[in-house]
Amino acid sequence: MEPDLVPPTTEAIRRWSGVECPNAAARLGLADMAGLIADMEKLRGTMVFEDEPASFELALRQCKEAGK
Repeated sequence: MEPDLVPPTTEAIRRWSGVECPNAAARLGLADMAGLIADMEKLRGTMVFEDEPASFELALRQCKEAGK
């Protein structure tokens, strides 16, 4: 049985781009998105977007200063 996500998503894709779901494999791939979304929801609140870019910027500055 398909997750509830599949029918409205295929309809949204059809309306937005005019593309129909081509085959069963495409519907299965879309159905897999329900699990991915659930996994990402579990991470909500544990990841901070700003942390990584800030440390990355710091690493770039340190490499640049060391190379002077």
